[in-house]
Amino acid sequence: MYGLRTLLPLVLLAVPAVGCSALGGEPSGTDDGELNVATSVYPLAFVAERVGAPHADVISLTQPGVEPHDLELTPRQVADISDADVVLYLQGFQPAVDEAVDQSGQGAVVDATDLFAARAGESSAGSAHEAGSAHDHGSGLADDPHIWLDPTLLVPVAEAYADAVSAADPGHADGYRRNADALVADLKALDSDFTTGLQRCARREFVTSHAAFGYLAERYDLTMMSIAGLSPDVEPSPQRLAELQDQLSGSDITTVFSETLGSKEYAETLADDLGLQTAVLDPVEGLPAGSDDDYFSVMRRNLAALQQANDCR
Repeated sequence: MYGLRTLLPLVLLAVPAVGCSALGGEPSGTDDGELNVATSVYPLAFVAERVGAPHADVISLTQPGVEPHDLELTPRQVADISDADVVLYLQGFQPAVDEAVDQSGQGAVVDATDLFAARAGESSAGSAHEAGSAHDHGSGLADDPHIWLDPTLLVPVAEAYADAVSAADPGHADGYRRNADALVADLKALDSDFTTGLQRCARREFVTSHAAFGYLAERYDLTMMSIAGLSPDVEPSPQRLAELQDQLSGSDITTVFSETLGSKEYAETLADDLGLQTAVLDPVEGLPAGSDDDYFSVMRRNLAALQQANDCR
């Protein structure tokens, strides 16, 4: 496990915000004085809303119910990025967002990529697993954008975002920092719940439909076995399915996890072939339209699902 002191700082480009009137006397933001904030994916939008309330007008470029990996932006969304006072995103996760941010040329940009790149580099350097292995316990995380599945990795995101909105809107800086402190406390409490809840389990392996849970596995000393890779859109090969069947047929694993937004086909087929149960383990990439859940409720449901599947006491 790695402490936050080992992580590289987030990339924070404090580009002067545009939005002043011709007289130069108006602050940046919306007509009613709110900051315009654009985020790339739901977990970052959640952070932005918690820290920025009630003075930030936050949009998520990935709409509810939409699988985020292959996001294509509308002209309106490209304009939203260009007009934003602050952009919070993960470079390399959604190429269309990367391109729009590169072309926007205004506002402050908080990029969380360096955060997980630093940790993944250290993890993979010390990992005993070979590349392409069916198991993932910290290896190969350099290409994994799902940092929010380790709650501790959202702590520096919240802090860097609070710095950005405080710089863009110094009149409300104290409120942003209080909000960030409260969010950090909640994230640490969630981390404690996972650590305690997964400490004593009959098994430490779990099977998922795609390899989104590497950070969670690393943080809580679990081993992920995935049907597909980091992109849920890439179908597993017949060889991969046969390999998993061989591994699971001789194991005490009881459950194959699918996801809320992605296809359940391969998870259900694998479970049916081996007489295993199915359950949902949500990568929290987005929420279904109309959902009353938030990041914390989904993560705690994930904890309960892992506890049941792995017979944790």
